[in-house]
Amino acid sequence: MYGSNVAPKKVTVPDLRARKGGEKIAMVTAYDYTMARLVDEAGVDMVLVGDSLGMVVQGLSTTIPVTLDEMAYHCRAVARGLARAHLVGDLPFMSYQVSPEQAVESAGKLMKEGACESVKLEGGQEVAEHVHRIVRAGIPVVGHVGLMPQSVHALGGFKVQGRGDAAEKVLADAIAVAQAGAFAIVLEAIPPDVAARVTESLSIPTIGIGAGAACDGQVLVCTDLLGLSRGHQPKFAKRFADLGTQAVEAFGAFVSQVRSGAFPAAAHTYKPNSATPRTTTPSTPRVLRRDVGGEVDDLDTPLPLDHWH
Repeated sequence: MYGSNVAPKKVTVPDLRARKGGEKIAMVTAYDYTMARLVDEAGVDMVLVGDSLGMVVQGLSTTIPVTLDEMAYHCRAVARGLARAHLVGDLPFMSYQVSPEQAVESAGKLMKEGACESVKLEGGQEVAEHVHRIVRAGIPVVGHVGLMPQSVHALGGFKVQGRGDAAEKVLADAIAVAQAGAFAIVLEAIPPDVAARVTESLSIPTIGIGAGAACDGQVLVCTDLLGLSRGHQPKFAKRFADLGTQAVEAFGAFVSQVRSGAFPAAAHTYKPNSATPRTTTPSTPRVLRRDVGGEVDDLDTPLPLDHWH
């Protein structure tokens, strides 16, 4: 994708709206610059900086303690790594629930300080007015119904929503958020038949996570799909690689070689100073040089950061 000097075309809100019922939308949740560059290069359409960073990055048991400032920090980092994908930032717990006015202020802060291109918030009919006010302020909104992690205590845990009569509430919530102006909506942990019904009922794209194949797109957390997560994995979190095991093996090899003295070897060490002292008249000092990317570079001159890493 990035083999030429032509910048990739940015994915926009109208582009995503137009994908309704057409080409599926691929969305990945990421939290830092390095991962953002990788998912963007892979052709992902949307990148979500989720408040799930509380659990994935900070090691918390829920998303509830995450703050708006923390979200803005991680959104800024991810934004720097994206050239193509559309960036969505989560509004964290209690940054929008108090009032529509608070919701607009928090959404504005995330757009200004987090460099987001849209915001996501959880809830249905009870936040429809909040969604409407945010959209009216010129900020695109992604909704989120079904399992809502910020309401985990009220829901009785992380479990499937929309069973039996509760399916009607999921549908009503999704319709309310769509009518309020959201341009897309995440459906989390609901039965596939309910997700299919919601998808058919809305004119905006649905993005599923544990909601079956009938949705207009799918989202997974980067650490889940790469196999970096440890412990319990949700049923829907398919591993497309097992990088966690490979990482442990690589770290173990590093530990072993450090302890044995095998690392660093000569190939990983700069040339030593000359062992023979100079006795001739002073001349221009000898400068150590290093081959960087096929070019000889003076070590006395600071190298660009990407040459050091």
